[in-house]
Amino acid sequence: MSRDYRLRNRMDYSKFALLVVLLSYIERCWSASCVVDSFTVKQDFDPKRYSGKWYALQKKDPEGLFLQDNISAEYTIDDDGTMTASSKGRVTLFGFWVVCADMAAQYSVPDPTNPGKMFMNYQGLASYLSSGGDNYWVIDTDYDNYAITYACRTLKEDGSCDDGYALIFSRNPRGLPPAIQRVVRQKQEEICMAGQFEPVLQSGAC
Repeated sequence: MSRDYRLRNRMDYSKFALLVVLLSYIERCWSASCVVDSFTVKQDFDPKRYSGKWYALQKKDPEGLFLQDNISAEYTIDDDGTMTASSKGRVTLFGFWVVCADMAAQYSVPDPTNPGKMFMNYQGLASYLSSGGDNYWVIDTDYDNYAITYACRTLKEDGSCDDGYALIFSRNPRGLPPAIQRVVRQKQEEICMAGQFEPVLQSGAC
């Protein structure tokens, strides 16, 4: 075996080892950046400015039954400062029955120093709709145009999300201007959901 051949083999092995180390580093960085507890939410979130009507333009579904289109939510602030919501959206039940579902929700703030991280208790206003509770994090909003909400239902061992969902809301059911769309895409990347959203039809059906 020639000296040049052995040298090339050592160089090839060194390149391969370097590639493995680099990929491992990238994987660790990706995993760290996708730890749910590291996600930032809207600083000094103001529920009064957030109140009013919002229309869903995009969504990333969780596992199981979820509203499919014509999703909207109206948020109100009660006399005691508690935020509540009534929401609508179409859902397909039993694989064939398409109905407009009405939901109600109440929101609590576990940590008053971080009001953008809320917990939502929701109820379907019909016997065939589910009830339960989820985190409700307002990742970002400008209050006048867009809002991005996020919930993770179950975590993986590394702290990243195993099953979660997110919604992109707009005050206008017809869409968002290009400048705001760029902000939304950036936030989708920050919560590790880039490319996972689908558009939400707003036809006025509900």
